[in-house]
Amino acid sequence: MTAQEQEGWVKTTREAQGRVSGDGVELAFGYWPGRGAAVVALHGLTASYVSFLGMAERLAGRRAVFALDLRGRGESEKPAGPYGMVQHARDVAAAVRAMGLGRSVIVGHSMGGFVAAALAAQEPELVAGVVFIDGGYAPAIAAAGPQQGLDAALSLRITQLRQAYPSREAYRQFWRGQPHFPAEEWGPWVEAFLDYEVGGEPPELRPKASEDAVKADLMEGLQREAMIARLQAIRVPVLMVRAPAGFVPGAPPLYPDTMMEQMRACVQAMDEELIPDTTHYTVLMGNRGASRVADLVDDFAGRCEAAQKGTKS
Repeated sequence: MTAQEQEGWVKTTREAQGRVSGDGVELAFGYWPGRGAAVVALHGLTASYVSFLGMAERLAGRRAVFALDLRGRGESEKPAGPYGMVQHARDVAAAVRAMGLGRSVIVGHSMGGFVAAALAAQEPELVAGVVFIDGGYAPAIAAAGPQQGLDAALSLRITQLRQAYPSREAYRQFWRGQPHFPAEEWGPWVEAFLDYEVGGEPPELRPKASEDAVKADLMEGLQREAMIARLQAIRVPVLMVRAPAGFVPGAPPLYPDTMMEQMRACVQAMDEELIPDTTHYTVLMGNRGASRVADLVDDFAGRCEAAQKGTKS
């Protein structure tokens, strides 16, 4: 037996896929085995658990990763309602308990950060720490008013959710023609994410995310007072990971320094990390971003474990 085997080392090459009970719905998930405190990964507004494929593979068994399709997305059930951050947090809590994961590090990208904050506020016994990745706070959109914010943030994406594509290759080519995934960041993680994102039968492949769910979640997420109250209620370590560019290279960041000042006022203790040369998407799905996020999450989870042990001793 090698020294690595004696230490219980494991290298993950492919996730296990399955379904788990949420709060009255079945949720699809991907699970990568690993050691120590589990990482529970929550995706963005119209995304899926596959957006964490790069992070999970770069962790390579250092941490177990449990990534969910939130209700209304991916292969999870899509009920008429309810939606919103509180409901998603209830689903995640039920799934974490069903999997027997115990206190976990919650990683939320974009809207997933809002769900992570709600989970930490509602179910603190399940949360060892929170990692926000370009998510968790959006006062600028909230200040614009719900309908204006909805229109500004979703007009292009809602249009795309209604479109059909003749094949997965056509869907990939559509995104190759957009600036969101630069050629140097295009790779198997991006392609896997895009392939999973559409369902149905050719030539009528459509994005899996429910338009009604997306609208309901954005409207609920724009409630400024609730957003701030959740952040203020967090009593575990927090790490905020930012991209220096927005949705496309060269665009202003979604979380500029001025916004971070406001977010710091809401969170008791928060470490911060800026990952250079990344966007809101490539910070998680590009090689540079996923590799750095994996290292940060592993280190952060270790510190959360140490903090828990210190509290108990």
